[in-house]
Amino acid sequence: MLASGMAYTPSPPDPNAPPARINLLSDTQTRPTPAMREAMARAEVGDEQTGDDPTTNLLQERVAALLGKQAAVFLPSGTMCNVTTTLATCRPGDEIIAHRTAHILSREGGAHAALGGFQITGLDGDDGQFSLDAFRAALHPKNRYEPPQVMVSAEQTANIGGGTIWPQATLDAVAGAGKDSGLWTHIDGARLMNAVVATGVSTERMTKGWDSVWIDFSKGLGAPVGAVLAGPRDFIDEVWRWKQRLGGSMRQSGVIAAACLYALDHHVDRLADDHANARRLASGLAQIDGVEVQTPQTNLVFFRPDRAGVSGPALVAGLRARGVVLAMMDGRIRACTHLDVDTDMIEETLDHVREIVRAA
Repeated sequence: MLASGMAYTPSPPDPNAPPARINLLSDTQTRPTPAMREAMARAEVGDEQTGDDPTTNLLQERVAALLGKQAAVFLPSGTMCNVTTTLATCRPGDEIIAHRTAHILSREGGAHAALGGFQITGLDGDDGQFSLDAFRAALHPKNRYEPPQVMVSAEQTANIGGGTIWPQATLDAVAGAGKDSGLWTHIDGARLMNAVVATGVSTERMTKGWDSVWIDFSKGLGAPVGAVLAGPRDFIDEVWRWKQRLGGSMRQSGVIAAACLYALDHHVDRLADDHANARRLASGLAQIDGVEVQTPQTNLVFFRPDRAGVSGPALVAGLRARGVVLAMMDGRIRACTHLDVDTDMIEETLDHVREIVRAA
């Protein structure tokens, strides 16, 4: 079971609910655009496992260059990026340090413990981020009484923290302190490109000093599937071994790699539109008496309507009955903007929230 209060709870199926017209559940809900589908249909393909899929090879080369790393590998999901990273760098009994709300600890089904026997130590910190001081305080001398500390991981952006962006100075300092202590440094880049677009900091600069990092293409970038993990060449070779063992190796993967290449060319800059829609939604919610809203930094909006006279689950259910889908997460409502959500949908959602609150 997930830790108390951490459950991700979408609205239960309701056979009488109208079709979902506005989907704010997650940016994983995006659908490939017609132009992306056309790029997929035209993709040149080969056998990925033997290195003969030209489209997949191109994607890996581009992401490695984008992140300033030696090599990269295409994987089916971000979870597999995290899992193969820990399996490639840690041994059973080793300790990994992350924020207590990080996906690697709370939302990957205990994979790191189940498959690798790794211990993950969750640090506290505001907005889904831990400080340099908290990280240093968690470090301990090497001895036979405590687990070997092997990895530190940061999630960019921090999902449960509210889609917050790690300050560059903190990323640099944690990476430096981690390397000084002999730790592998890893960035969970589920929404890394959101952070890049919001800050104007380049991808290579943002991840400098971190050994491994990945980009998810099936969230805000709008591809139907896939993520790319980058790092040193010998590390990627070992990740490939685990990709094979876990059943993540593919054949003509260029069909889906083409969608990721299309996303790199056409869907990165437009993430700014999602951030603007998130701010628009948050601003409208904040004007409703009794609704508490966390100011968004990217495309995630967390809020509580309890003081407006309606519980979070009741508001989620009420919106679902009107064709608007979002979810409870960490005891709050989370709304996620993405390329299938436009400004008119934001305004309609706000109208529905106002009506439900007035009725309450």
